[in-house]
Order: sequence, then structure tokens, then C-alpha cells
Amino acid sequence: MLTEISIRDLGVIPDATLEFSPGLTVLTGETGAGKTMVVTSLKLLCGARADAGRVRTGADKALVEGRVSTEHLSEEESATIDAVVSELGGERDENDEYLLARQVSAKGRSRAWVGGRSASAAALADVSTRLIAIHGQNDQLRLQSADEQRAAIDRMDADTIAPTLETYRQQRAHWRTLVKELEEKTSKRRELAMRADQLSFAIEEIDAVSPEPDEDQDLASQIRRMQDLDGLRDAAAVALAAIDGAAAVGVTGMDAATEDSGAAELLGAAATELAAADDEELTEFSNQLNELTSQLSEISAGLGAFLSGLPEETESLDKLMQRQVEIKNLTRKYAPDIAGVLAWRDKAERKLATLDVSGEALDKLTAEIKTAEKKLGATARKLSKARAKAAKHLEEVVTKELKGLAMPHTSLVVEITKADTFGPAGVDNIEFKLRAHEGAEPRPLASSASGGELSRIMLALEVVLAEGQAGHTMVFDEVDAGVGGRAAVEIGKRLKQLAVNNQVIVVTHLPQVAAFADTHLVVSKDARSGAVSSKVTSLGDEERIDELARMMAGLDDSDSGRAHAQDLLDQARRAFAAK
Repeated sequence: MLTEISIRDLGVIPDATLEFSPGLTVLTGETGAGKTMVVTSLKLLCGARADAGRVRTGADKALVEGRVSTEHLSEEESATIDAVVSELGGERDENDEYLLARQVSAKGRSRAWVGGRSASAAALADVSTRLIAIHGQNDQLRLQSADEQRAAIDRMDADTIAPTLETYRQQRAHWRTLVKELEEKTSKRRELAMRADQLSFAIEEIDAVSPEPDEDQDLASQIRRMQDLDGLRDAAAVALAAIDGAAAVGVTGMDAATEDSGAAELLGAAATELAAADDEELTEFSNQLNELTSQLSEISAGLGAFLSGLPEETESLDKLMQRQVEIKNLTRKYAPDIAGVLAWRDKAERKLATLDVSGEALDKLTAEIKTAEKKLGATARKLSKARAKAAKHLEEVVTKELKGLAMPHTSLVVEITKADTFGPAGVDNIEFKLRAHEGAEPRPLASSASGGELSRIMLALEVVLAEGQAGHTMVFDEVDAGVGGRAAVEIGKRLKQLAVNNQVIVVTHLPQVAAFADTHLVVSKDARSGAVSSKVTSLGDEERIDELARMMAGLDDSDSGRAHAQDLLDQARRAFAAK
């Protein structure tokens, strides 16, 4: 629900703040006073295109700020809006409301905010249009479009139709993918076969080498070791001899002391001597030497294993070099390293699976298309059945509403025909028609309904489709154009009824409609300062009488006009109180 809107430097409105309440709010005023700017401001909040020409003359920018509450929405709807705003980084204000804002500069640039955070106009629209629906003259034209008429049918039984339609769309996307794949494989069979051969050759070449992950790096390390094999062997042998003694490991050419005893033996002897001295300090040194001796034993064992594991020089190096050549051949063709080669191979295998253009593969794909088409057809029939049922119900309830809107003999007819192809929203062609009287031939809205009748049909649809809906804001911009007399009173009643569970804001020129308002706002023009400006005022009971009298025939300054206005207001209150 919209709780407040502030408008600054938009059209003829320099600065205005409007507070909105639940129920029915009407906005009236002289022609040219600026009522359109109020609707324009709401459209900007709903993501409409920014028009620099709307910025007030002499101002740098126009700003519209709206505060919305989700208090009266369903828990599911409120949670959805919370999630969308939270994802944008916005949050509620101190009144537990969301601030929505739109700024348009005189140079045409536009900015938007949601929940206090900067956002795109599309993001703003994603939030605001979940709360606010604006109906104007353009909506009457849209009502004539097949898409809008189908959408109305789908809203009539959304619980059944929406999930079925979603299933249909998923199945149709899968079916179209298969059909496209078959068309491509059939038309480019030779080209795809050549590509498949190339991928098969590449996969076989990689598999023949069968590289292991990181094998290229391991090979480089092993080859560097093999190329320095003599040095590695000598270093390890000399170190081992120094630890265990040259004689013990068969190394010659070392000094006499090392040949007889290694470091481990000498350290062991030193530890024994210190332990025998029976002194606490020397015993500690003996323990430390024993630890060193233990570490030397582990190092000795490791050096022995290293020496025994060294390969024969020539044979092993040749094999490693040959393997490295095979690996480099792959990394030269397919990727900089083995990890990339293996990833390329996996991707190629997946691609190859889609390039099979053999007769068997095409037959299999054709069979898959038939299966997918069968499922899609079943879902389309289910969707059509649900729409036919919803259309029948819509005909009945809208026709009933039209009788109450001074169209007693007119009935709505929903004509559904089947399309030859699976369309984005099903196989149903839907057209709304009007039957002028019993026995008359139904005719399309475009050729059978006047502007006023279209207004009443749209209002009847909204009343019907809004059943069970609560907490939303509906804005009607002079949808009562071309209507008067009894029909105007009935429109006022329907708007009042619509406002029982929703917030309804109506821009009207009809006193019969304005009389049903819970809140009456008037836009007035002031040209005294030399520049035209407008302000918005909330009217009390006495002021409402004056405004209704003015709307009837400019009779606000006559006793008879005021009496007539008072009578109209009283009748409106009694009419709805009786319900």
C-alpha cells in the first residue's frame, strides 16, 4: 500500500506531499491543474521512461519519493518483496516502510533508489509493480490485445493455470532444443561429421599417451635428477659414509678417522662416556647426544633408500626423455599443461556426443522429439481445459458486473480457438467479444465497444480479478472518461467495492465517482506569482461539498449547487452503508 508520495519540480508541481490512506482516494481538480503530474509521478516510481520535458521549467531535476507498506499483503507476497529489496541492499525505514525514489534531471539522466539504496529503474519497477498497478487510457487499448486477454483468463484461476503454464514452458523449451538440434544435424551433416572425426582423432591421440595429472611437472623434475645422477649418488654416498663410516658403506678415499668410525659411532661413544661420569649436567649432555644419534640413524636409513632407488642412468633417462616428448606433443596441440589437456579432452568428449550424425543417432533424436512433443501436447491440452473453465467463469461474473455498470443487456463472450503450433503461452488463441443483447452476434472489443464501455469492462475485470487480493494499490487515471449519469454512479460503487481490501486511487472528473471517496484530494492551480504552479490539498467535509458542486456544473458558489452536492454525497454514503 502507498502511504505517502512527495513530488518536487515535476511539471506544474513545485513541491507537494500527499498522504494516502486505505480505501478509496479520489483526485480531482480543474483541467490543466496538474492531476496528470500526480499519475506521472506514480508511473515514474513504477519504472516508466524518464522524460526530461517533465522537469519543471527552471529546475535542474525532478524528484519523486514514495513510501510503501507491505503490512496488508499476504505473508508470501510480503516475503517476496523483502527478499527482492534485501538483494538490492535496501532496508525498511523507521516506520517499517520502504522508501522508493526516482530522480529525472533536466538533461534527461535518471536515477532510482529502493529502500534507501541506489538501484536501476528496472529494479525499482520490479519492487513497485508488485504493489502498484496503474490503469489508464493506454490500458483500455491494451485490453484489446490477445496477450492481455489471455493474461486475464490466466489470472482468473491462477492456482491451476500458473503451474501448468510453467510446466508447459519448460517442456516447450526442451522440445524446441531437440528440434533445433535435429535441424542443425540434418542441414550440416557433412560439416558436423568432419568435426566429429577431428575430435575423435584428438581424443584417441590423448588416450594413447594416457597422461596423468601433473605428469609434465613430475617428468621435468625426474629428468633434472637423472641428468645429475653421478653428483647425486656421490653426495649421498659421502654423506652416508660420514655418518656410518666409510668401511661400513664401502666408500674408499676418505681420511683414516672416518674410514674406521662414522659420526654416529663417535657420538654414541661420547654419550656413553658422559653417562658413565655420574653427573647430572653431563648426563643431560649424554641424553642430547643420544637424540642426535637417533636422528642420524633416520638420516642414514633415508640416504640408503635414496641410493638404492636411483635408476640405471642411460636406460631410465632415455625412457623419461621419450615420455617427455610425447607429453610436450600434447601440450603443444591442446593446452599449455597436462591439466589443460585433460580438461580439453573431457570437453571434446562431451561435444563429440552431440555431433553424432549417424542414422542411428538421428533416429534416436527423432524419437526423443516425438516423446517430448507428446508430453508437451498433453500439457497444452491440460492448459486449454483449465483456460476454458476459467473463461466460462469469467464470462459469467464479468457479465454480471456489466449489468451493474449500466450495461444491462451486454454480455462478455470469451472465444477460444486452437493454434496450429505450440506458442510461448500454449495453443490457445483468446479473444474477448461483446454481445450487445441476447441473440446478437458477439463482436470483438475493438469494433463493438466505445471508450466508456471499455472503461467499464476493464473496471469489471479488475473487480472480479481482485477477489481474494488484499493490500495492493490500484491507480485509475480517468477510466471513467466518456461515462456519465447512472453509469458513473455504478462505477463509483465498483471502485468503492474494490477498495474494501485494496487501496484504490482514482483521478476523476465525475462528481458521482468522487462522492464515494474515503479521502478526497484536490489539485489546484496558482498563477499569481507569474509562474503556473499547483498544489494538492486534502479536503474536509465542507470543502468536499464545494468541490463536488464545482464538478457538477461550476455551482460551488450557489446554494442549490451545494445542496445538490450534499445530496449526492449522502446518497453515496447510504448506498455503500447498506451493503
